[in-house]
Amino acid sequence: MISLKTRGTPNGINNALIAHIISDNNGLLSCYAPFEQQTIQLSSSFIDSSSLPFVHNIQDLMYLETGDIVLINPDGIINTLFRKNSPHNALFITDRCNSNCLMCSQPPKNEDDLDYLYDINSQLIQLIPDTTPELGITGGEPTILGNRFAELLQLLKDYLSDTEIHVLTNGRSFAWKNLPYKISEIRNRKVVFGVPLYSDYYLFHDYVVQAKNAFSQTMLGLHNLASYDQRIEIRVVLHQQTYKRLPSLARFIYMNLPFVEHVAFMGLEYTGYTLKYAELLWMEPGEYANELEQAVLFLDSMDINVSIYNLQLCLLKPTLWPFAKKSISDWKREYLNQCNICTKLNDCGGVFATSRKHSNKIMAILD
Repeated sequence: MISLKTRGTPNGINNALIAHIISDNNGLLSCYAPFEQQTIQLSSSFIDSSSLPFVHNIQDLMYLETGDIVLINPDGIINTLFRKNSPHNALFITDRCNSNCLMCSQPPKNEDDLDYLYDINSQLIQLIPDTTPELGITGGEPTILGNRFAELLQLLKDYLSDTEIHVLTNGRSFAWKNLPYKISEIRNRKVVFGVPLYSDYYLFHDYVVQAKNAFSQTMLGLHNLASYDQRIEIRVVLHQQTYKRLPSLARFIYMNLPFVEHVAFMGLEYTGYTLKYAELLWMEPGEYANELEQAVLFLDSMDINVSIYNLQLCLLKPTLWPFAKKSISDWKREYLNQCNICTKLNDCGGVFATSRKHSNKIMAILD
């Protein structure tokens, strides 16, 4: 797993600085904060100098490269905001959320972080190279920003007009037309909204997300987005509370959401709330193999683009291999020891390094 945060001893850092890594010289990194017009030195060793500002005695610098963008905090914490050579970059909007999903991998926090992170992301968008092929937007729930969420999308259109933007959202805020309308006025066909739908039956969906009326709001939000010609993906996390109705959910999507451009069935990341609710959630993928196969093959037969994320090929029926994608972000992807001799290693997406538990059925494919 790649670390996206490190820490050192700061000198002369009085406020948070967003900076480009501009050079690397024998363990000494130079970075430039364009909005403050400051150069900052980063070093893994001690710096005995009156030249300010700098951060020294940094725990780890090896993962940073020229072109990366970092946030240097006054306490010496350095957060990586953008990695130039990674296809898995995202804007983190907030830790807050209006749902409380049973299997949330990053449980929400009731923190007043909207203004702080909005300011950071507004600056970051202006620094990301316009050749970046894809960028995510995630949280928490990004749409809690309200109208400022549309303002960020406008900034992305202005500065990164050729970049594919993938927004992870529960879709509930779109039940009110003002936000979908503002988004439609931006006219950016590069934006896709990835919205979870966990059941065709409202009570099951509401239970999974732990929010009353969530199903109704999500469905209305999806139709509002579609009425404003927005691109939509449906996401379904696979666990005990969702697997039984996968075939009926697939039919429901076909009948009621024919405008979606993609459906993704997603393996469970065993972290966050899943640790607390493991008895309600965890099951071996082989236990839902038949339901998953029915759902995927039905959607495919109806010409709906369908994929499987986060599941290893050895845990899937061979009929589903063509739908399996290498979806786990590079910074939290790893392979188990038994994977090293697998003939399908290069085609498999590996496992979550963040998961506290993996299937005990993972094994090398040798033919």
